[in-house]
Amino acid sequence: MSRYLSPTLTSLKPYTPGEQPQDRSYIKLNTNESPYPPATAVVEAIQAETGRLQLYPDPACTALRQAAARYYGIDPDEVMAGNGSDENLFFALRAFCDETHPLAHADVTYGCYAVWCGLLHIPEDVIPLEEDFRLDPAKYYGRGETIVIANPNAPTGLALPPEEIAKIAAANSDNVVIVDEAYVDFGAESCVPLIHSYDNLLVVQTFSKSRQMAGARLGFAMGCKELIADLERVRSSLNPYNINRMTLAAGIAALESTGYFNETRQQICETRAWAAEQLARRGFELTDSRTNFLFARTDRMEGGALYQALRDKGVLVRHFSGPRTSDWLRITVGTLEQMEILMARLDEILGGP
Repeated sequence: MSRYLSPTLTSLKPYTPGEQPQDRSYIKLNTNESPYPPATAVVEAIQAETGRLQLYPDPACTALRQAAARYYGIDPDEVMAGNGSDENLFFALRAFCDETHPLAHADVTYGCYAVWCGLLHIPEDVIPLEEDFRLDPAKYYGRGETIVIANPNAPTGLALPPEEIAKIAAANSDNVVIVDEAYVDFGAESCVPLIHSYDNLLVVQTFSKSRQMAGARLGFAMGCKELIADLERVRSSLNPYNINRMTLAAGIAALESTGYFNETRQQICETRAWAAEQLARRGFELTDSRTNFLFARTDRMEGGALYQALRDKGVLVRHFSGPRTSDWLRITVGTLEQMEILMARLDEILGGP
């Protein structure tokens, strides 16, 4: 770091994204991207905008917000578009937390929550998951703090039903409860319908996972119009043109491509079930994933060593070195062919199924 860096940032630990190596061709199962391309209508919508890039996009994202409102059954002023769900989450922490308003989150969850707390000087209230990685809702009652819950959680893959989220929101009526639903489309149930019952509930979703748009960067925050107005105040102060013209068009097309959306997510869920069965046959322990990834470990090899062995054989998975996760691997669900290659490489490394 240079001698000019602000002293308050010298101890900041940046988020470490999944690696994107360029040294060889890999079976890439480490960043929870979709193995399928975007819908044809999405590609066509992007191409139609390339001749208008000299013009700024609509800062209000009006047509996209209207399309999202129709899809989710809410009002346009109850939704805000963000540059991926990360931007919406960051804006929410900036709006509802500060040096005297902490953020409560699980100890094993999405790593950006802790990073943003460090960047924004927000005190953290870290709440341990249970021994089996379940989240106990009762531990979140009456915290008197802003709360963020990844549901389903990453990297554990476990999900709470909406009624449990509702209890948390009801027990923290004076504080905002943020539900990060990045993986909700793969077997969990969304809390979006609850925003009309709890004015302190903010739900964030992304198009990166189930709508094949990780490279386009699009997500939504949904809540009562007052919460969305708070977020818009932050967005307009930092990045008023946060969604580019091509992504605006692509988002509308993706929302209208419901057949392709349902087909591809169903395929991922079916492949997940097959892969989970195959891993279990090989002696792996797995969580009950409701996401497009599996969280697994085996007594046959330490997690970090198995990650490296797979990498050496051209298969990338994600390993987290924390004390509770060092034996576990997070494995993105790819195509059936990719998962078959994974199983073959595991058999080579572990000496058979």
